[in-house]
Amino acid sequence: MVNTSVRLGNIELENPVIPASGTFAFGYEFADFYDINMLGAVVIKGLTRDERYGNPQPRIAECPGGMLNAIGLQNPGVEKVISEEIPKLRQCFQKPIIANVSGFSVDEYVECCEKLEQEPEVSMLEINISCPNVKHGGMSFGTDPGSASEVVRAVKRVTSKPVFIKLTPNITDITVMARACEDAGADGLTLINTLLGMRIDLNSRKPLLANKTGGYSGKGIFPVAVRMVYQVYESVKIPIIGVGGISSAEDVLEMMFAGASAVEIGAANLVSPYACRDLVRELPATMERYGIKELKSIIGEAHHG
Repeated sequence: MVNTSVRLGNIELENPVIPASGTFAFGYEFADFYDINMLGAVVIKGLTRDERYGNPQPRIAECPGGMLNAIGLQNPGVEKVISEEIPKLRQCFQKPIIANVSGFSVDEYVECCEKLEQEPEVSMLEINISCPNVKHGGMSFGTDPGSASEVVRAVKRVTSKPVFIKLTPNITDITVMARACEDAGADGLTLINTLLGMRIDLNSRKPLLANKTGGYSGKGIFPVAVRMVYQVYESVKIPIIGVGGISSAEDVLEMMFAGASAVEIGAANLVSPYACRDLVRELPATMERYGIKELKSIIGEAHHG
């Protein structure tokens, strides 16, 4: 019998499989397909202080090995997420809930986190300083170590919940950002967010997305994500959630060998609503096939020997 449990700081998960923010809505929508309590945790759709309608359409484009999206953080705002969306999720999900928070200023991050600090159903905050699909804030915080540190310190002052910082791959050296966040007090890191990309329509000869650029996700970015998790694991001591192109139980093991303590599943959920369910089901047999009894024991194993 294998043990699939893992830890993210002081939070114990039955398994490392977590749907990534923005690909699993607010979670309860997927309860129509299967019992989502089989998941390790759920990251809800990214929230902001105020309601956002997102970017103009078209905002999705297909790519080889994945897709581009420029949704633009569409959400009802933090107060409605707390009063309406989280209660709906809690009715059908009893595991840890992770809130993904975006902002356009340090004050907005702080205001959202202050409100979420009062919400007992939220176990962890994932601070998104890496969204490539909005014109202000987001990735601008995630490409400057000083700005990232400022966000981390400000958020940590107003919450007692674990704070994980979601990092962008659209930077020369991600380890610099990782160390800056750790030094500022981050409890963990999530990496990577999407790669910045573009498609052009051959008939109109114009970008396919109304936003022109969008975030590239899917199987095509998996090697990039593994490389960055590997590098960051060697640079920091805080736990890492690995995300980017994971679509099989083998991918989960590979990401954990690189240094991830848990994983998030993104674009695969948009290909099949059963993607996370299937990974959870496949993981024990895959562990047995590779002679793994305790999943925790393989974290960072690629760095040893």
